[in-house]
Amino acid sequence: MRLEDEKRIGVLEELLGERFSCRAFKPDPVPRPVIERILEAAQRTASWCNSQPWQIVIASGEAREKFRKEIYAAASSGMDDGDFPFPREYRGVYLERRRESGFQLYNTLGIQRGDRAAYAKQSLENFNFFGAPHVAIIHTDEALGVYGAIDCGAYVSNFMLAAQALGLGTIPQAALAHQSGLIRRHFKLGDTRRVVCGISFGYADRDHRINSYRTSRASLAEAASFVDD
Repeated sequence: MRLEDEKRIGVLEELLGERFSCRAFKPDPVPRPVIERILEAAQRTASWCNSQPWQIVIASGEAREKFRKEIYAAASSGMDDGDFPFPREYRGVYLERRRESGFQLYNTLGIQRGDRAAYAKQSLENFNFFGAPHVAIIHTDEALGVYGAIDCGAYVSNFMLAAQALGLGTIPQAALAHQSGLIRRHFKLGDTRRVVCGISFGYADRDHRINSYRTSRASLAEAASFVDD
């Protein structure tokens, strides 16, 4: 491997290793040129037939607060109106990983295992955007189906890496997509648009205990296999 290649992969590995789902943010807004730099980088995301199916709405300031109040109220009422099917169930190793991640979060906050009321209260913080000054909504075209959503997933990943490179914290939020109909109405999106997820972002509050833990990753042997013959 060439030295320059080693340096380039090293930067990517560093960004991937540093990134985490931020659940506490400073209130300081991110300057518009910084946000635009993130968007310019993420726009280079690969997509099927170069369709670039993602569209992004970013709410900040008063617009963010108005949206927060509306979506929080809807989520608190128990309303559920998603565009894409959510996981039917978590089984085996997927359930184990989900539990590990959840217990890390709850233990960090001092929430007792089995305290469903506290679980629900913390879950609703998704709809306060965890205090982030900005929230992005990622949506795609209905006709593109699951592959439009897959392309959006790649975009979300690149958005978060670009934000990490610029010193920001992010959290991707499928939870917001539970209110897809509300989101479409609130932002006056077309009837053919489908909400994939949200990303809350800003400057991470690194002193908050909720940002102190990191989730584990499966080994290469668990995730990949090689077929040579």
